[in-house]
Amino acid sequence: MSDYLITTDNMTDLPDSYFQEHGLGVMSLTYMIDGKTYSKKNELPYKEFYAKMRAGSMPTTSQVNPDEAKEELKVFLERTNRLIHIAFSSGLSGSYNSARIAAEELMEENPDVKITVIDSLCASLGEGLLVHKAVMLKEQGMEYDELVSWIENNKLHMVHNFTVDDLFHLYRGGRVSKAAAILGTMVNLKPVLHVDDEGHLVPVSKVRGRKKSIAALVESMEKQIGSYRDKNDIVFISHGDCLEDAEYLRDMIREKLGIQEFLINPVGPTIGAHSGPGTLALFYMGDVR
Repeated sequence: MSDYLITTDNMTDLPDSYFQEHGLGVMSLTYMIDGKTYSKKNELPYKEFYAKMRAGSMPTTSQVNPDEAKEELKVFLERTNRLIHIAFSSGLSGSYNSARIAAEELMEENPDVKITVIDSLCASLGEGLLVHKAVMLKEQGMEYDELVSWIENNKLHMVHNFTVDDLFHLYRGGRVSKAAAILGTMVNLKPVLHVDDEGHLVPVSKVRGRKKSIAALVESMEKQIGSYRDKNDIVFISHGDCLEDAEYLRDMIREKLGIQEFLINPVGPTIGAHSGPGTLALFYMGDVR
């Protein structure tokens, strides 16, 4: 058995190859589109998923319930009796609470088991960046309790800023009113949003046009990165089937901030169901969210 195992969920939007390379345990939230349910075991290719959304399909998502979480944690416990589970933001899903309940039950049933469930207050590759930082520290030899403390002390330094191309997906999710979605679409307004300290999606500004919304992401980064400028050895970017925009954003950051290492990956269907095609999100460490 290894000393301890880091586990998380598929809301991190990390590549499958990353989970395999680092031996992470992954819990899966499911989604339904066109009457069929998908999970990490039968994932719909992201381009096909977004093509369905563009054609008018409206996906729905489901959180992990406590019984499902318990069964998945049992699988992870076959590898080690100590787990650190980094969960999707409680501000966006009940899956953190399900994992917490499951962990408590498992520890009551077996005193030798130790499971720490952490509410990441993060989403998409913001959660992925937190997991990545934790993985790097574990692989460098950080002990269990020290890593738990590091994650708790640093999770609110994972900055999430993003913009969307279609306001109607935010309307469906209750983030903007129908009137705002209609008016914003008419005048080509693009909202810039972030994930706040409570793990909720919150609009922060509106700009006119896609290019200006991407520039606004970089401007926010220049302001928020603060004392973490030299600590961002890698920046994460996720996208809702708009790779060219993600690469444009990457190149702007390289030019303005000199950061060279990036991980770019699609927004997975479970989050993409709510944000829609054309979502572009930027994640890095900063003084404040």
